[in-house]
Amino acid sequence: AFAKGLDPAYQVDKGGKVRFMVELADPTVELKWYKNGQEIRPSAKYIFEHKGNQRILFINNCTMTDDARYYVTAGDEKCSTELFVRDPPILVTKGLEDTNTYVGERVELSCEVSEDDANVKWFRNGVELSNDPKSRYRIKVEGKKHTLIIEEAAKNDTATYSVMTTGGQSEAKLAVDLRPLKISLALEDQTVRLGQEIHLKCEISENVEGKWYKNGQLIEASDRVKLYHKGRIHRFVIPVSAVDDEGEYMFVPDAYNINIPCKVHIVDPPKLHLDGLGENNTVTVVAGNKLRLEIPITGEPTPKVFWSRGDKMVTDSGRIRAETYPDSSCLVIDAAEREDSGSFRITLKNEAGEDTALINIKVVDVPDPPQAPNVTEVGEDWCIMTWEPPANDGGSPILGYFIERKKKQSSRWMRLNFELCKETTFEPKKMIEGVAYEVRVFAVNAIGMSKPSMPSKSFVPLAVTSPPTMLAVDSVTDTSVTMKWRPPDQIGAAGLDGYVVEYCFEGNGFSQGISTDLSEELGEPPFNLEGTVFHNGSDEWIVANPELTDKTKFTINGLPTGSKILVRVKAVNAAGESEPRYHPQPILVKEVIEPPKIRLPRHLKQTYTRRVGETVNLVIPFQGKPRAKVLWQKNGAPIDKNDINIRNTENDTIIFIRKAERGHSGEYDMKVEVENLVDKATIDIQIVDRPGPPEVVTIEDVWGENVNLSWKPPKDDGNAAITGYTIQKADKKSMEWFTVIEHYHRTSATINELVIGNEYYFRVFAENMCGLSEDATMTKESALIAKDGKVYKYPVYEDFDFSERPLFTQPLVNTFAVAGYNATLNCSVRGNPKPKITWMKNKVLIMNDPRYRMFSNQGVCTLEIRKPSPYDGGTYTCRAVNELGEAEVDCKLEVRGKG
Repeated sequence: AFAKGLDPAYQVDKGGKVRFMVELADPTVELKWYKNGQEIRPSAKYIFEHKGNQRILFINNCTMTDDARYYVTAGDEKCSTELFVRDPPILVTKGLEDTNTYVGERVELSCEVSEDDANVKWFRNGVELSNDPKSRYRIKVEGKKHTLIIEEAAKNDTATYSVMTTGGQSEAKLAVDLRPLKISLALEDQTVRLGQEIHLKCEISENVEGKWYKNGQLIEASDRVKLYHKGRIHRFVIPVSAVDDEGEYMFVPDAYNINIPCKVHIVDPPKLHLDGLGENNTVTVVAGNKLRLEIPITGEPTPKVFWSRGDKMVTDSGRIRAETYPDSSCLVIDAAEREDSGSFRITLKNEAGEDTALINIKVVDVPDPPQAPNVTEVGEDWCIMTWEPPANDGGSPILGYFIERKKKQSSRWMRLNFELCKETTFEPKKMIEGVAYEVRVFAVNAIGMSKPSMPSKSFVPLAVTSPPTMLAVDSVTDTSVTMKWRPPDQIGAAGLDGYVVEYCFEGNGFSQGISTDLSEELGEPPFNLEGTVFHNGSDEWIVANPELTDKTKFTINGLPTGSKILVRVKAVNAAGESEPRYHPQPILVKEVIEPPKIRLPRHLKQTYTRRVGETVNLVIPFQGKPRAKVLWQKNGAPIDKNDINIRNTENDTIIFIRKAERGHSGEYDMKVEVENLVDKATIDIQIVDRPGPPEVVTIEDVWGENVNLSWKPPKDDGNAAITGYTIQKADKKSMEWFTVIEHYHRTSATINELVIGNEYYFRVFAENMCGLSEDATMTKESALIAKDGKVYKYPVYEDFDFSERPLFTQPLVNTFAVAGYNATLNCSVRGNPKPKITWMKNKVLIMNDPRYRMFSNQGVCTLEIRKPSPYDGGTYTCRAVNELGEAEVDCKLEVRGKG
């Protein structure tokens, strides 16, 4: 159908005109044109022409929409082609311009191109920008004018922006700078008192956020830090300031490289905290110790501390020094001395004010030693010492004193009191007479004990003796009086050098009306309360013996006959004279006859018994004056002085027999004669010896196992009554003697339980107060215990005594138990009667406690502890008791936890 078809492709510029042409073989064939399958109708844009066999289609003013696939049909035939519409290059007729702006301003970047509604692409730093509604960038097209709009410029919008068309491009730089910031109200430095509000406020020309900093550290809002921002005003508030809030603060607006600084200075008036000190701010320190008095201080800024004593400042060096720390100040005194006592002033100063206080330092020490004590009085084993209190009590009241003594030649002091002596006098006791001693004193206060005082002067305890005792008149003649006495009851280690006998005539020392009611015990002179006056003048009493007498008897000679004298005696030793012992009555100087009187001792008023060979020494006192005469007789005849020694004195007579014999027995008659007066006494002396044996011992009868004996008392009873007999038996085979009966009183006896078939001899001893006779009398015949007709007598055995006090045969053993599992303790015991068993825990009796069960079987004792806890641990004791005694055994139980 087609003589010539369409070319395969056609190209035309946009806005141009294109011509499609085909030649038909048959001009009558109807043609139809199509664009992308849609039939094309003639119009102003599409123009059809016929020239012979040629069919032409014109497309005017081609646009990009005309760029498509075209085909033409002729009958059943089809011929196609493709039209390419070429867009001509778009030129940038007016380029972009460099722009400077401020953050937050609206920015418009515009350019013009050669065609309306041209396709223009925008780029930022080479990156294409889209016209997305969500984008910060908006692109506006008005004909040939293309504009890039940024509503509120930001710092990061600074970049190089460019446009690109098909035929050209343009670029420009956008610089977004911060608007110059003006500080309308700067922060001001503040000085705030501790605890007051910190309020910082600034105002800037821009409404921007910002941050607060303290000493370079970012501050976040918190419960105690409040941050406020309203418009261009920024505020920083701390309602209650603290010391740590001091520092350099600054506000830094966001995005600006500037800061608004200020300083906050926290001030607090200085204050001393003296709560821990005593009354009147007194601090006590013991001398020699180190004082470190720490005074807490507060104040901001840290106050300066000044210590002073009087007008003198205390420096930070030396024995007394001040050490200052941020929160305290210390007064240090090394090895405190008494002179350090006094007032120290501490002063605090800072810009907020000052504080000051007086602190009293009291250095207490042991007291000074007292002065050497004085020994004011010395006795037998005691002395009385006094002393003055020490001049300085060390700042603490004296509580008392300790006393020490030592022998002068010794170096060892001995403490005499272990409880403080509150007084300034003391009486040391239990010293040795004649030994030199020294004493010293220590003063004691609450701090301690002083050094010892200097020793006292040495002293020697030497007591005078007690007065002589039993002063009595021994004898009186017409010109003399003989006195006798006994030594003092207490003589002491100083000994006794002798006695002084003194007398005075009645009427000089005493009045005539002297009382005779005298006290021997007091050893004092008698006083008549109705006016008797005793003159103890040395000229009234006459010393009878210028030289001491060591005897207890003395005769005062040369006395006028008929005069009356009073006598006293003193004992003398190295310590001096004792108190005098006075004779209770005046003594008449005239010889007086004293009737004889024998004072027979009580044991001689009955028979005086001694054994042969013993010594007899009898002293019989008597009285009688003058010149008593003693006569002795034995059984009415004179005594043989070669056999018996007799010695007579003025006051007693002595009978002495070195080795008594029976012949010395008898009645001794004593007779004392004074002129025509006589006194008599009789002494019965019995010398005894062991008796002889019984005269004869006879076997009177033998029957069964028994023998009947009889005997006659001994001829010689030893000069003493027979008190009994001792009977012995002997088997004829062995002739060994065995005692059957002792201390038997009768002269016949029956001997029982003799052995059948044995033949016995018997003998008997006699006995008196001196013992058994030396020999015994034996039976002449023997006694045979016959077997004939004897029925055997089975022996009788005594029941064995099984009684036994309790005894543990198996002790308790220390045991470990596990909490919650039953534990048992076991031991075994024996005893008769069967002992009673009790159990104890930690020495406390276990009774009626359901956690414990006790068993006792065949002597085995068991304690079961049900499911013990650690509380049940302890010492368990098993006690067994019967009437013969008791026994105990114990062990320890430890209860451990499970696992």
